[in-house]
Amino acid sequence: MTADLSASDGETPIHIDTSKASIARVYDAFLGGKDNYEVDREVFRRVREVTPEAAQLAWDNRQFLIRATRFIAAETGVTQFLDCGSGLPTAENTHQVAQRIAPDARVVYVDNDPVVLAHGRALLEENTQTHFSPADIFEPAQILQDEVVRSRLDFSEPIALFQMGTLHHYDGERPPQDIMREYIEALPSGSYVGISHFLDPETEEHSDLARRMEQTFLHSPMGTGVFRTRAEIEAMFPGLEFVEPGLVLCADWWPTGPRLKPLYPVQP
Repeated sequence: MTADLSASDGETPIHIDTSKASIARVYDAFLGGKDNYEVDREVFRRVREVTPEAAQLAWDNRQFLIRATRFIAAETGVTQFLDCGSGLPTAENTHQVAQRIAPDARVVYVDNDPVVLAHGRALLEENTQTHFSPADIFEPAQILQDEVVRSRLDFSEPIALFQMGTLHHYDGERPPQDIMREYIEALPSGSYVGISHFLDPETEEHSDLARRMEQTFLHSPMGTGVFRTRAEIEAMFPGLEFVEPGLVLCADWWPTGPRLKPLYPVQP
């Protein structure tokens, strides 16, 4: 089963396979969005059977993205953002947060999901400081030489690189740590890197839940979703200094206020 998304004059229509789950659409389903199909909602339902608070994963990730973008735009002077795996539009995207603080901030989104591409085309028409490239984020050499990336971002000045909720969906032979090393080695001095990733906390209380969720993701219509240890995730920041409080749970990275209720089991 396929669906065709309309295109503007001179653009090729985008073909969507609605029989296969999409990472971007599944994430949209977790956030309660409307840009998803039944096959995407099936993934959400399966994960929710393992842990009823599954949607909290997506919300924690989105809130971390917002806070990290706000910090970089307000505190560091960096006005260039390379957002890998941008996903589908929802409230408070990277460009909205950054440009509210720094109107001259430039954002390049990179995502090769067909549905995201359709939304990316619309984005190009409404914001001259925001651009989109339909490339494979797990091919850093391709991204770093991409025409849109190179023409819109100045690699002689610091850049904020985001891989939010992406690397746990990578299932290639090359270690994700090597992918990030290639990206980081290309970044100018003074740049920032933000990563969020499914965590195996390696504790008796929570590791079993992580592995059950991992198996649910891997055997779902989406087929990806690897939980890695803290050491494995930390190795994705080679040679970098962490901004305090360092590598922590998304919910614990500069929250907007004091925590008034305990975390759900799915959050640690």
